[in-house]
Amino acid sequence: MKLLLFSNSTNADEEYMSFTLPFIKGFLGSGKQKGIFIPYAAVTFSFDEYERKVAEKFKSLHHEIQSVHRQTNSKAEIESADFIVVGGGNTFQLLKLMQDNDLLSVISEKVRMGTPYIGWSAGSNMACPGIYTTNDMPIVEPTNFKALDLVNYQINPHYTDFVQPGFGGEMRDTRINEFCAANPDKIVVGLPEGTALRVEGNQSLVMGAKPAAIFKNGSEKQWVNPGDYLNFF
Repeated sequence: MKLLLFSNSTNADEEYMSFTLPFIKGFLGSGKQKGIFIPYAAVTFSFDEYERKVAEKFKSLHHEIQSVHRQTNSKAEIESADFIVVGGGNTFQLLKLMQDNDLLSVISEKVRMGTPYIGWSAGSNMACPGIYTTNDMPIVEPTNFKALDLVNYQINPHYTDFVQPGFGGEMRDTRINEFCAANPDKIVVGLPEGTALRVEGNQSLVMGAKPAAIFKNGSEKQWVNPGDYLNFF
């Protein structure tokens, strides 16, 4: 399998997807390719608008993107695609609409056969066994929380350990540690913004500007620097 999983699509004060494009270019390689885009995480703007934004960026890399929501036979289009892109937004809506359109199994099988998968934020959550470690509100109710199960760990996108002065609620680490306590066999990778995982086979390489945080039940948080591999397989 080949996956490129970003914490986010856009860094602060940068153009849309600008930091992701060099990583995507290296991941897909040269030569024009045709990708299928899953826009279902968009809530406050249309799927058409989402497709336009993403297609423009992939066009700058000489790749073509078409959204699955406009296809009469979405499964056939996924089967014929050279790569798959799953955008960010609300993870609960993304999962529900993928379930409603019966896309989980076809995408999982396609990626397991070697088709490259690119996701950011909710799209990275979707590559995990389940969406249990998303930051989003459950604005809709999926059938269950099971996702594509392409990696054997959970991802927390937009990860930060910032402690806001005067804030008395739970921090991100608290919430992740609660998940680990309730699911002691699971591992969570906190991906700060500007960070990605490049997965090839059973190796996950940390890429980008910041180290990734590793959470395991009963263990202190560990950090994996950019350029290093996750070592818990």
